Amino acid sequence: MEGGAQYNPRTVEEVFGDLKGRRAGLIKALTTDVEEFYQQCDPEKENLCLYGFPSEQWEVNLPAEEVPPELPEPALGINFARDGMQQKDWLALVAVHSDAWLLSVAFYFGARFGFDKADRKRLFNMINDLPTIYEIVTGAAKKQVKDRSSVSNHSSNKSKLNTKVGKYTKVEVKDEEDGLDEEEEEHGDTLCGACGENYASDEFWICCDLCERWFHGKCVKITPAKAEHIKQYKCPSCSNKRPRP
Repeated sequence: MEGGAQYNPRTVEEVFGDLKGRRAGLIKALTTDVEEFYQQCDPEKENLCLYGFPSEQWEVNLPAEEVPPELPEPALGINFARDGMQQKDWLALVAVHSDAWLLSVAFYFGARFGFDKADRKRLFNMINDLPTIYEIVTGAAKKQVKDRSSVSNHSSNKSKLNTKVGKYTKVEVKDEEDGLDEEEEEHGDTLCGACGENYASDEFWICCDLCERWFHGKCVKITPAKAEHIKQYKCPSCSNKRPRP
């Protein structure tokens, strides 16, 4: 199995960094790499698990052979339920188990390296400030900003990015500083559907015309120039959805 098995974070910050790396890998598997992940979870294979690594990579593999394992193990047999459920429901189920696994790994490190009550509380609060994988995969974390797909209605040549494609650009205002504050206030709770990170005013974002979730352009490999030529943008998850009989 790949990943940094020998790396053992010892401080609250290191454990949180470890969790963020694993979380990023799991989110990638369930969003931008969802088609590859789906194919790897063949129900005809043995019990499979979804692993996330501190390097922000993911892997579908058999569970660890050693008993007890070096780290808590993810949910076993995620592949068996794949064809018996709607894809979105199956992905949501895997996301829930992935959230639970991340917490178990983080607090395993906490117990192993003697985190006291204050350390455990601080670690939990840091984790709790992040949206869960389930919230990102299902779009629950973005319901409060669902109506923001029409951010601007400018008639200038920037309107194509502001409205149809969905780039969060700095709208023209009288006072530049006030405009930046207004934009941060309006979009500050917007989360990327791929990485789960918050909106920042200096980044290019794009909105999926189907699920209405927002994404960093870099996370879905879309540049502002490329976005100019997209009539209807579909995110990786929506592009890979298969019609059910």
